[in-house]
Amino acid sequence: MLRAMIDHDHYPDSLIRDVLRRCRVIAMVGASPTWVRPSNFAMKYLQAKGYRVIPVNPVAAGQTIHGETVHAGLGDVPDRFDMVDIFRASDQVGPIVDEAIRLKDAKGISTIWMQLGVRDDAAAAGAEAAGLVVIMNRCPKIEYGRLSGELSWSGVNSGIVTAKRLRAP
Repeated sequence: MLRAMIDHDHYPDSLIRDVLRRCRVIAMVGASPTWVRPSNFAMKYLQAKGYRVIPVNPVAAGQTIHGETVHAGLGDVPDRFDMVDIFRASDQVGPIVDEAIRLKDAKGISTIWMQLGVRDDAAAAGAEAAGLVVIMNRCPKIEYGRLSGELSWSGVNSGIVTAKRLRAP
């Protein structure tokens, strides 16, 4: 399927919302067993929102984070997953995306998501050419909170007071 090129500096809320609704199983590359690390907190938050988050970290392989076994690489994950969420430095993204492209059909991967501060335009172009959706320099935890009314764009409580039930993204 051909997709229009995405402006990676400005994502429409409709795209983010669609990804968060469609992708229910996430392989988180760089997930940390250390509770104070952002990846650990993001994993716990996403699990609380109903996502299954599978940790991928070669240093912690075999350990358990929030009830999920840590795998050394994407190819070691025995289950299918919709999204690869990358918590690694930008210069380490290329090989991760290449592996995701190789595994996309076997694992059901539809989306590459690079965390805040993580961007690799060449890897993004390759992933998009392979039919994957790519989001860079954003956090799914923050985007979920923002789009559901829990957080404003700046990441603080939005102050929304309503008797209406808010719909998840």
